[in-house]
Amino acid sequence: MECKNCELRQRQFYCASCLKTHVRDFRLQTQHFASDRDEHIAKGTKALTRIEVFRNDRATVSTLQDHLKDLGQGLEKLKRSNDSKRERLRLLREQLAARRRTLSAAKLLPSPPLDQTISKETQELHALSGAITRARIGLVQELIEVFNIVEVGGRPPIGGRAGTKGEWTIGDLILPVPGDIRRYPPDHINAVITHTIHFLGLLTFYLGVKLPFDIQWDQKRFAVGRPWIGAIKGTESGGWSKWSKKQPLHLSSSSTMPSSATALSSSTSESYIDANETASESSFTTAFAMLLYNVCYLAHTQSVEIPLSQAGDALSNLWGICCSPELGRRSHQTVPPLPPPTSSSFSLDFAQLLQATAAKPAARARIRPATWSPMVRSPRHPERIIEEDGWEMVDEAGEDAFS
Repeated sequence: MECKNCELRQRQFYCASCLKTHVRDFRLQTQHFASDRDEHIAKGTKALTRIEVFRNDRATVSTLQDHLKDLGQGLEKLKRSNDSKRERLRLLREQLAARRRTLSAAKLLPSPPLDQTISKETQELHALSGAITRARIGLVQELIEVFNIVEVGGRPPIGGRAGTKGEWTIGDLILPVPGDIRRYPPDHINAVITHTIHFLGLLTFYLGVKLPFDIQWDQKRFAVGRPWIGAIKGTESGGWSKWSKKQPLHLSSSSTMPSSATALSSSTSESYIDANETASESSFTTAFAMLLYNVCYLAHTQSVEIPLSQAGDALSNLWGICCSPELGRRSHQTVPPLPPPTSSSFSLDFAQLLQATAAKPAARARIRPATWSPMVRSPRHPERIIEEDGWEMVDEAGEDAFS
């Protein structure tokens, strides 16, 4: 209704009885529509149930169709694989038939004897071995020239008096025998041993020979630092394999060189190294014996046999190896092969060599003049060579160990 004063539409007001009537009507309508709703829901649910069955059937059919498609693709792939295998089998049969025909034809032809084929291969192998040997000999000759290994000094036989051998040098430095090492300063010994190690390493590399004692450097790089030596893994032949602990192949430079006056008046027991060997000096003696053992074994591989009495003259033995007529013929790396170090044919025992190396020098030691220098005189100036009697090394039994 509208207000008579402001003419605005206002809410319509009902009495309580009218409200009850309207509420009853609304409730009846709600119940009527609820029953219709439930009827429609039941019909829809029933229809959806039938549709769900149809959907499940269609899904099953689709899955079966996909599976059938996969089986068809697999069958096609298997057919292609079978076709390729049949083709390969056909080719193999043709090749086998061709080989059989060739073999049948070869049986009808006169075949060369097997001995002739082996002889040809043997000749080629010998020719290759000869070429390798000549190449090794050439490298060794150049190596000798580079390191300048020569013999200086000595005295020829005069008036029935036996001559004396000279001293061997490498790089113009004397490498003394074990009994003479005490007469040289440590710097000289270290320098000449380093030269010898380099020469021996290159020589074994050229000849393809593996030595029983391996040399390493404390700086983990070749020729850098100080050398150490120890046995590799090997057989019990020669008694060397148990010496696997690294020994110092160098002397400490703390020892001093005696004065000229002292050198002139020294007794037979004086040396640049104290006569009472310390543990380090004993280790150096062991290491030096290992180096000498390496040289002797290398000589054995090149058909040069060195007796125990000559094992201490390392440079002379190396020279004999380089002059061997069998130089470079056998190796650990080429044919004919060498057995691993050391075989039973190598009779030198390391314990005997170590005992001879550690033996004290004989009482009659030579005394150098006051002007003596540890550096060797060059072989190009023979007038400066001083002739002296050599030392003799004797072991505990009184027999000569080195001459």
